[in-house]
Amino acid sequence: MQAVRSILVVLDPEHAHSRALTRAKLIAGVTGARLHLLMCDKKQDHSALLSLLASQLHDDGYDNVTQEQAWHDTLHESIIGVQQAEGCDLVIKEHRPDNPLKKALLTPSDWKLLRQCPCAVLMVKTERPWTGGVILAAVDVGNHDEAHRLLHKSIIDHGYEIANLAKGNLHVISAHPSPMLSAADPVYQLKETIEQRYREECAAFQAEFDIKDDRLHVAEGPADVLIPYTASKYDAVVTVIGTVARTGISGALIGNTAEVVLDSLECDVLVLKTEEVKVHLTELAQG
Repeated sequence: MQAVRSILVVLDPEHAHSRALTRAKLIAGVTGARLHLLMCDKKQDHSALLSLLASQLHDDGYDNVTQEQAWHDTLHESIIGVQQAEGCDLVIKEHRPDNPLKKALLTPSDWKLLRQCPCAVLMVKTERPWTGGVILAAVDVGNHDEAHRLLHKSIIDHGYEIANLAKGNLHVISAHPSPMLSAADPVYQLKETIEQRYREECAAFQAEFDIKDDRLHVAEGPADVLIPYTASKYDAVVTVIGTVARTGISGALIGNTAEVVLDSLECDVLVLKTEEVKVHLTELAQG
C-alpha cells in the first residue's frame, strides 16, 4: 500500500454516499496518494457533483485530487482506460448487488474489471469500518515457484500494511489438499504425510513473514470453501487474495475457482496480480 501513489476511485452515479471514496480516503490519508475521482456515465453530466466532492476532499486535507467523467463502450473498459491514462496503482470500486437474495455475488462488469484490470483492485462489499478489524491474507504455502513466492510476499506485505493503517490484526489462511491415492508424489497419498509436509513448509513461511501460530490457519480442503469460511469465522473486514494466472483472474486463483471465493466473501476484497499478469494485461489494455 505504501507504494500506491495514485488511486482511481470509481463513483456510482446513483449513490451519493460512496463507500469506495471512504476506503480511498483511509488509504490516501496514510500514503499521501493522489485521488482520481471517476464517474462513468454516458447519459448525464456529473461535473458539478465531481467538483463538489473534490472541493470537500481539499477541505478535508487531501491536496492532490483530480476528477473526470468518462465512458468507453462498457463500464469495465471505461475504468481500465482511465486507469491506464492516469497511471493509477489501485482501483477502488464499490459493489452494490442488484438482487438482495444474491447480496454477495459480483456483477458481470465487476468480474470483467477484476479479470482485465492490470493493477490491484479493491472491491468494497460492505459499509463496515476497517478500524480494529481482522485482515485475512490467503496464500498457498505449498506452492514454491518464483511467481507464487513473489505473490505471497505481495499478499502478506499488503495485509500487514492494511492492518497497520486500520490498526487491525493480520491473519493468514492456507489450504492444503486432501489425500489422493492417485497422486504421483507419495507424500500426497496419505493424510499424515501431507500434514507433516505442510507443517514444515508453514514453519519456514512463518519465519520468513513473522506470522505467529495463532494467526496462521491451515486446513485441509478446497481453498474456495476454506477462505470464505475463515473470513466469516474471524469476522474479517478485508480479504487479500492473488492470482498467478496468465490470463488474469479468470484462470487459477490460488489453485481454485475464483468465482466461488470472491462471490462467497462478504467482506471487502483486495485482488493482487503477479508482475507477469500485470504486464500481459497492460499490453492487452494498450492494444
